[in-house]
Amino acid sequence: MKPPVFLDRDGVINENRSAYVRKPSQWVPIPGAVESVARLYRAGYPVVVVTNQSGIARGYYTENDVKEIHSVMSAAFQAAGARVGAVYYCPHHPSEGCTCRKPETGMIEMARSELSLPRGGWMVGDAHTDMELGRRTGLSTVLVLTGRGVSQLEKIRSDKQQEPDHITASLVSAVDMILSTPLQKALPGP
Repeated sequence: MKPPVFLDRDGVINENRSAYVRKPSQWVPIPGAVESVARLYRAGYPVVVVTNQSGIARGYYTENDVKEIHSVMSAAFQAAGARVGAVYYCPHHPSEGCTCRKPETGMIEMARSELSLPRGGWMVGDAHTDMELGRRTGLSTVLVLTGRGVSQLEKIRSDKQQEPDHITASLVSAVDMILSTPLQKALPGP
């Protein structure tokens, strides 16, 4: 099995909204993102979406709204000839101290267990929390400059945090890089 590719949702697959993506009609894919997921799928990479959805705990939308948004997203993937292994989301408020809110590792651990995924792989996101999650779980980190990527890169650098393994324009170029990288580079070291 090829190493998994974990993707953040808002700002990576679909447009990020400052007031959250609250309903299916607000889910707008970033140009080329859906097709990029299809390329990964056709190449045999397991794809898993991991997303913080604190808007549920904040009362901005319901868990059912998130499930409907994910149905629309899944339908878009299916229309492009792809499917994701699963979509995991954290419904908790940042103050709750759960184990699933990125950068905590709960969603990755659950995906590895439930989907029998190998160690190693990729974490593609637009936030410093995505990069920290990737580091904590032994994944190669890829920061995309869509969504919040540009401002998050500035934050990473101004806070002198560890830089992502890779920085690229979008999910399209991230997938180009993943598909051209020898498999052993995405596997954890000894």
